[in-house]
Amino acid sequence: MSWSRLIRFVSDDGQVHYGEPKITATSDLESLLQNGELVATELSGSSPFGVGSPNGKELKVKSLLGPLTPADVPIVRCIGLNYIKHIREGGRKPPPYPSVFIKPSASVADHGEDIPIPKVVVQEDGQVDYEGELCIVIGKAGKDIPKDQALEHIAGYATGNDVSSRRWQRDPAYAGGVPQWCFSKGFDKWCPMGPMLVSPKVVGAAEKLALRTWVNGELRQDSDTSDLLFGVKDIVAFVSQGTTLEQGTVIMTGTPAGVAMGMKEPKYLKDGDVVEVEIEEIGKLRNKMAFQS
Repeated sequence: MSWSRLIRFVSDDGQVHYGEPKITATSDLESLLQNGELVATELSGSSPFGVGSPNGKELKVKSLLGPLTPADVPIVRCIGLNYIKHIREGGRKPPPYPSVFIKPSASVADHGEDIPIPKVVVQEDGQVDYEGELCIVIGKAGKDIPKDQALEHIAGYATGNDVSSRRWQRDPAYAGGVPQWCFSKGFDKWCPMGPMLVSPKVVGAAEKLALRTWVNGELRQDSDTSDLLFGVKDIVAFVSQGTTLEQGTVIMTGTPAGVAMGMKEPKYLKDGDVVEVEIEEIGKLRNKMAFQS
């Protein structure tokens, strides 16, 4: 990729562009945007994987979108039970291999976009939960990828939220005798990502990066990626066994301790709650929950 950090944004003229933000640190992105001072060097192209070299044109950023659209993502592959402390808070044993489930491409949502909580969840008190996660985005398709070549296939990383309905995931009256992952986590726009893609050129294998999640300003998750049971390289190598990882595939790497489900008195999400997930060097994602009546 020709970029180190990639954003998809709306400029002052109302048009959507791809560009490289002119920042010296990830933390500058939000502060400059809030002050109306964020500028990006425009990259030509119609997708994150087709953008060319900078064309020299600098544009003022009016608002940030997610770096990926549903059309860019063939599938979202998710790793469950992958932070050691989170496994403990759920009363489980570490799995011998990565535990994989999927979300459809329609689950992809923008940074800043409201997340619709559908009637089937709202009416059944679906126990809506947050899961702050590091997301891997595949830039070069591959199959049976060796661990030592994994980074060559990664376009970048994004901050994500694996929105989940615990009622539909775990309650035997709804899920049956075995936890049901895909339906309970795969509703439209239940995989928001953003605010940008950050290349392995900047963060390598994304090791030892702080990950924090807030709900309405209250810190809920406070960990870092060193607590991962299976790291980025392990995940890419394992998931690609016998399976082609197409360009645009997103891999959510799991969530750390601090989710609502793990609390003695769970604080599940309510209508209007704002969830913020921040990963060091990658950026802060922000979305509001919108319950459907």
